[in-house]
Amino acid sequence: MTDRPGRYAKQLAAHMARKIDTDWDADSGVGELRFPFGTSSLRAEPDALLLTVDGAAEDLERLEAVVGKHLVRFGAKDELVVHWTRDTGEAGTQWRHDGDDE
Repeated sequence: MTDRPGRYAKQLAAHMARKIDTDWDADSGVGELRFPFGTSSLRAEPDALLLTVDGAAEDLERLEAVVGKHLVRFGAKDELVVHWTRDTGEAGTQWRHDGDDE
């Protein structure tokens, strides 16, 4: 949960655009990150940023890590935490800022 989901999505898309193709539409609150090994969709809700990743099963943890690590770094002051849940309902990875990043 965050009170600034659009801000974080915009920041994530802008940062990732240095290396991959990204889209972010502030009016609709929807965006996408396109990696060589999968995609991540971003959707800003009133109090949360909903993220999905899509790729081969062996790439899911990598996608979760890339998106999750960057997002929690941007949201460190707000103690942002990213929780991933798989389509099966089982827990995916979880990311929180540990203070060791730059």
